[in-house]
Amino acid sequence: MKEGTLAQVRTLLASIKDKSPFYASKYAEFDPSDVKTQVDFEQLPLTTKKDLRDAYPLGLAAVPLDDIVRIHSSSGTTGTPVIIPYTAKDVDDWSLMFARCYEMSGITRHDRIQITPGFGLWTAGIGFQLGAERMGAMTIPMGPGNTDKQLQMMMDLGSTVLGATSSYALLLAETIAERGIADKIKLRKGVIGSERWGERMRRRIASELGVDLHDIYGLTEVYGPGIGINCEADEAIHVWDDYLYFEIINPDTGEVVPDGESGELVITTLVKEGAPLIRYRTHDLTRFVTGECACGAPYPRIERLLGRSDDMVKVKGINIFPAHIEEALAATTHASSEYQVMVDHMNGKDIMTVFFETAATGDERQRTEKELHGIIRAKLSLSVVSKAVDFGDLPRSEKKTKRIFDNRY
Repeated sequence: MKEGTLAQVRTLLASIKDKSPFYASKYAEFDPSDVKTQVDFEQLPLTTKKDLRDAYPLGLAAVPLDDIVRIHSSSGTTGTPVIIPYTAKDVDDWSLMFARCYEMSGITRHDRIQITPGFGLWTAGIGFQLGAERMGAMTIPMGPGNTDKQLQMMMDLGSTVLGATSSYALLLAETIAERGIADKIKLRKGVIGSERWGERMRRRIASELGVDLHDIYGLTEVYGPGIGINCEADEAIHVWDDYLYFEIINPDTGEVVPDGESGELVITTLVKEGAPLIRYRTHDLTRFVTGECACGAPYPRIERLLGRSDDMVKVKGINIFPAHIEEALAATTHASSEYQVMVDHMNGKDIMTVFFETAATGDERQRTEKELHGIIRAKLSLSVVSKAVDFGDLPRSEKKTKRIFDNRY
């Protein structure tokens, strides 16, 4: 932890119990002023998604409610939604961070940015818009869906940047190819976020859209998308350590791991007013990338996400992440990027089936199935059922695509 960051942390902790009923309760038996060093800070209890849910609806607020100018929320699909209040300064800080993301990826005010993520309580769409307007670029806030209109506006307005989830970017790329309108599309950049996506999918979207792709990072609890992005020189994601402090912990023990070692990302907001978070567990799995970036930017970097600790499925004692399947598909000759995993329990044993799309037919299709089966077995010491399907058979999504289904429970 830098000396300046430690000073910011101590300033935050000095008043957090007075400002936040949430932290007054969480730190009831602890005096935050006792934090003098990084080691002291790392002894603070971690904050979890359950903590935030238990604070519903406005228990996270650390300012008078009259100072809250906006509310965002998680989807609540797996339980009580998390409500995040923002002050005017929070919104302004977020817009600056997102504009920095655009600039880091080579986007300028002369670009025309078409925004396809959802608006409303979800942070994605409005985050993309805030950053674009802060930078002074033409903003086309389409929102999700209505692919015909998306493509019409893209052609008519000459959009040069696409903001999207990887699932919807792929759907747009496939539709453009099917309709033979690639020569009418002027996109040059894609800013993609909200879900993990594999290398083969990345190459396919970049090729079919004719764009450079950039991974944008963020989560609703911590402003939203825009707290980090990869530059033009490297695939690792620069994160804004002047606004946030990042740690990587062992997800099982909660202990901080050495730089360069993979683990779960933990974030502390340094200047957030509406709902400051201290040592918040993101469940995102990554590692710090050490050394200086070729772009010369001073910000630290994290590796593109391996996945989420809560996306993991255990089959026959082996931990399986989406990244494992994506890496196996990338090494399989005729397999595409699209897949779906079903885990079932039949006849007293677990069975994992990997469905994947391919253009191969006949004997070549069977060889592709065997190849993928062999690669997964070699990588994971796990025998799976490998099942090829035609292109387009697996579902496409305008938002996030669910990849792994555990039907055992």
